[in-house]
Amino acid sequence: MLLSTIFALASVAHAAPHGLLDKRIQQTIADSTAKWEQACLAAGGGLKCNPLSVTAFTTLLAAAGPCEQQDAADSMIQLAQQLNNDPDMIKLTQIFMQQARNTPNSVSVPYCQTAPASPLLAGLFQCQFQGASATTFVGGLTVGAPGTVPFGLKSLSPLGGCKAHPSGPIADGTQLVDLTQDPGVGSSDGGNGTTSTGAPSEATSAIAPPCAASTVTPPTAATTTSSSAALPASTSSSSDFHLQNGLDAQKLNTQFNSLTATSPCTEGEQACVGTAFAQCVSGAFALTPCASGTVCAAVPLVNKPGTSIVCDTSSDIVARIAATGAPGGVDGSSQSDALDPSDSDSSDSDCDDDEPESTTGAPTSTAATASASPSATGFKAQNGLDAQKLNAQFKTLPATSSCTEGEQACIGTAFAQCVSGSFVLTPCSAGTICAALPLVNKPGTSIACDTLSDVEARIAATGVVGGITGL
Repeated sequence: MLLSTIFALASVAHAAPHGLLDKRIQQTIADSTAKWEQACLAAGGGLKCNPLSVTAFTTLLAAAGPCEQQDAADSMIQLAQQLNNDPDMIKLTQIFMQQARNTPNSVSVPYCQTAPASPLLAGLFQCQFQGASATTFVGGLTVGAPGTVPFGLKSLSPLGGCKAHPSGPIADGTQLVDLTQDPGVGSSDGGNGTTSTGAPSEATSAIAPPCAASTVTPPTAATTTSSSAALPASTSSSSDFHLQNGLDAQKLNTQFNSLTATSPCTEGEQACVGTAFAQCVSGAFALTPCASGTVCAAVPLVNKPGTSIVCDTSSDIVARIAATGAPGGVDGSSQSDALDPSDSDSSDSDCDDDEPESTTGAPTSTAATASASPSATGFKAQNGLDAQKLNAQFKTLPATSSCTEGEQACIGTAFAQCVSGSFVLTPCSAGTICAALPLVNKPGTSIACDTLSDVEARIAATGVVGGITGL
């Protein structure tokens, strides 16, 4: 769906508004989790690896919250523990936890101020890039202000370093995983403080990793336990947070209804303005349009208290909120938003294939193919056949083909979308190709960038033979 924006954001940060910013420091964010994903596949993680990899690398974008990278790392650790405590996955997660974040204006990125769920991540924090100011942070904060010193430390020396790279900041745009294979978990705290020992026990972190909610977030996915529009933090207990999350999402969406592009905002604040995703930069909202067919909205998290701000289809937003038990639709005001039980996963895993799990950064389409008319029990095999048929058609599709506005396809290994009667190509990230994939929970196919092995595995899992094209 909205992942049409993710690939571009994997290598490009937001443009500096009004010429006020010094320079952007960016990276190819997909490279940060590529080795982890391969280790995950080798450990038997299968279809769980790629969506978690995508969720993780998008947290390196400049607009992500200070704890989103840590939250993603916690989920990566959880999966590693489920896969016999795979040591490579754990090591690579610890390194990812310390990867420097994009910065649009050459200032340092604030540190998360809460302990991670997993003790395996305790005391770890991100490096900074060398081109970022060591003493000025996002929002104009200076060293000593909240968020400018890693959690559990009183100071940090040298500034900008991390446990995996204790000598100081890393070169702009580089990947920590390419510089070292030692996460530094046995090193000193690098400052005059001490590492926090308040992380929850292993039992606390045994929550299934998020599936689709984060894979469909917009370029600046906002996942918060409190609203970016000043919504009070939820006080619900762990046993009833789902309903509270739904109510909190509705409250946020009500607030968003009254926002305009000229509304006052706080630096870094994230919201929805109209149907677009909005982030406050230099005191004004910068709008990022959602992909065609999707709108911006707050949706409830599934695995913990909180909400996220995403681009998604209207029907899926309604379904997500209704699944929490909160009545009234997107903002609580509707009396007619009925939820068809077939629209959501009864296991409440938030893995509905409205959001293909394997997307790695290119735009995604989730339209059912015209040839598919499966029965309730046989749609998976039909989905596999339909994906093969599409892939066979894509093999002969040239970039100069005529097309219908909004049409999506694969040309070569690149994702293609029709704009003004011509295909515009978006290359897939390194190690992936564009292909049609079968949906899992309902009839239809999706078009996404994925590894060749995963494409083959997804199609084979439907029971059809013949590989990607069936030929």
